[in-house]
Amino acid sequence: MRLSKAWIIALRDFKIFRRQKMIWYSILIFPIITAVIFPLVMEFGGGRTGRILVARYPMLLDAFSFFFVIGAAFIPLTIASYSIVGEKIERSLEPLLATPILDSEILLGKTISAFVPVLISMYTGATLFMALMDEVTFGKLGYFYFPNWSIATLLLVLVPVAIILGVEYSVIISSRVNDVRSATGLGIFIFLPFIGIYLASEIGLITLDTNTILIISGIILAIDILLFFIATATFNREEILTKWK
Repeated sequence: MRLSKAWIIALRDFKIFRRQKMIWYSILIFPIITAVIFPLVMEFGGGRTGRILVARYPMLLDAFSFFFVIGAAFIPLTIASYSIVGEKIERSLEPLLATPILDSEILLGKTISAFVPVLISMYTGATLFMALMDEVTFGKLGYFYFPNWSIATLLLVLVPVAIILGVEYSVIISSRVNDVRSATGLGIFIFLPFIGIYLASEIGLITLDTNTILIISGIILAIDILLFFIATATFNREEILTKWK
């Protein structure tokens, strides 16, 4: 597998994405809303409360930051789905598949094209989130809660493996459906486990400390490896060229 060929595929997809407003909306809106809405919740929801809620601030802040993991897993579905199904509909995928490029190089290139913009978007949103949240909570806590080791581990380890999970899952789904809406709609199944983790952390069943985040990352990494082999086996250029309608 040649990384140079995969990068050519990624650059090609970047050029295509620039013309797709829906992709940009999905990349930009979620992290911006997440970065703004939770500090507002803490400001106006927590401003009228006493010491009990203040004592729960660290747990709430860790739970809120997990939304960037949810976005990291979900947003690539739109990008990767369009990258495969959307191109099939627009008849721009067949010429690519007819070139002497390995399936693994095509998949890697499309993974890069979905991975890079989402990672940048999540990091930008998380930076804004930390700044706003520190501004809102400093008066109550007496110190800046962010950055800390938990969110550093979340952003540097868990977010990247979550993005890869979303991309690989999308490749598998896209090989079974013929329109972008269906491919994206089926993404709800990858959304639910992360929502479950978020709810468990907010009600105190688990704590999103560094150790927990590393355990979750390890589990997702193992799933990533499994899905990689499934996605590679599923992405069959001959079937795509001859059987997709």
